[in-house]
Amino acid sequence: MPAFAANLTMNYPELEFLERFDAAARDGFRGVEFLFPYAFDRMEVSARTQGNDLHVALFNAPPGNWEQGERGLAALPGREEEFRRAIGSALEYSQVLGNSRLHVMAGLRDDEIPYERQMETYLRNIEYAASQAKSLGLTIVLEAINTRNMPGYFLNYQEETKAVCDLVGADNVKIQFDLYHAQIMQGDLAVRLKTLFESIGHIQVASVPDRHEPDEGEINYPYLFALLDRVGYRGWIGCEYNPRASTSDGLGWLHPWRGTIAKTL
Repeated sequence: MPAFAANLTMNYPELEFLERFDAAARDGFRGVEFLFPYAFDRMEVSARTQGNDLHVALFNAPPGNWEQGERGLAALPGREEEFRRAIGSALEYSQVLGNSRLHVMAGLRDDEIPYERQMETYLRNIEYAASQAKSLGLTIVLEAINTRNMPGYFLNYQEETKAVCDLVGADNVKIQFDLYHAQIMQGDLAVRLKTLFESIGHIQVASVPDRHEPDEGEINYPYLFALLDRVGYRGWIGCEYNPRASTSDGLGWLHPWRGTIAKTL
């Protein structure tokens, strides 16, 4: 059965971040994910997860200056030292939080820099991140993001991300397959899930087009959840959506899977 992780950056927005761990546990989640924990002491975040018997599925490495519009460092030539420091910070948190996946954001396409140079930088940086994460048993995941929500992001298509994983060639570099982004950019989700299955390290969900609970809109999520069971997906599925109202009140779709734990921890 699918194992769902609450996304504590987007879910429970009415609560302070550290209070969201308690709320997720009360609602039956066994896993959580979030974008950036770095504004909080890692021991305090760990206390919230352990106190609620929660598994941290995933968080992101520092993305550069998020407030100024940066969306990752990995594909930015000239920022390599900053990227390495960011990976170091992320791994310090991983050592305490025990997450199995670390999302490394590529950054935005810079039209003043040849694409080939950005890609070369990206590949080298992902190779470095994978090598540093290896000793922690940590998988680096890479995400294609749609051009509507994040114009100019370096990766937009699932097969593009798969090609990067293949070029890096490390067994701990996988695809973060966000079904919301994939539907907006490409569709044909069932075929892509089956075709790319061996390269998928994490999955995220939200309705399309409104990015709410996965119980409305143009994606048939019950069908896809059953498909993931059939093909043998045993990882977490992150609930990266904006709740329509109260997160807790909108969890009727979760009842069949409440409390399930991913086998790939």
